[in-house]
Amino acid sequence: MHILMVEDNESVCEMIEMFFLKEEWEATFAHNGKEGLSLFQENENSYDLVVLDLMLPEMDGITICREIRKQSRTVPVIMLTAKDSESDEVIGLEVGADDYVTKPFSPLTLVARIKSLLRRANVNASDSANAEYEIETEHLKMDRTTREVLLYNQALDNLTPKEFDLLYTLANSPRRVFSREQLLQLVWDYEYFGDERTVDAHIKKLRQKLSENGPQVIQTVWGVGYKFDDTRSID
Repeated sequence: MHILMVEDNESVCEMIEMFFLKEEWEATFAHNGKEGLSLFQENENSYDLVVLDLMLPEMDGITICREIRKQSRTVPVIMLTAKDSESDEVIGLEVGADDYVTKPFSPLTLVARIKSLLRRANVNASDSANAEYEIETEHLKMDRTTREVLLYNQALDNLTPKEFDLLYTLANSPRRVFSREQLLQLVWDYEYFGDERTVDAHIKKLRQKLSENGPQVIQTVWGVGYKFDDTRSID
């Protein structure tokens, strides 16, 4: 696996590199935002995952993440944020980051998050190797192999990896209500210890994209969580 890590603290990069080497992961490091974005744009297919600091010289992580998503909707992105930057975490998730790790962090925590993202991607690929559409509801079709989504007979091709996984999880059990804690475990594959902002940020962005195709299919069940329901008729 080849990771692109954009982090201006060279000491942090040197420490992280040792942990990556233990996992037999190759890594390319960039120490300012413009350099990191250029590396990705020039070698998009070379990287299996991007680790992106929020605060960087020359170009901030939010801008870089937005530009990466214009070029690739599938490469996983983990954003590094300051401990007290709740609004930045939410914005990062809304522009396409799949996960975030707050500073200061243990290298083992970052390695665990990377493995979680990759494990989820591998499960999705292997489970759907021979299926045309794993999910077919009244108005939705989804295929995890091709990442194809048809909603109200219109292609929905601008979902990030986590938005796709979130929609898939909800739509796989129509009208079942999922709590935020359940979605954190099912979609992110590990405990967030009560940090529900991740789910809410992804739901908000996902709803915005879904609403472009027709009536909203993700419903809020107040005090409980969210459910998928596409049984509403369309004009």
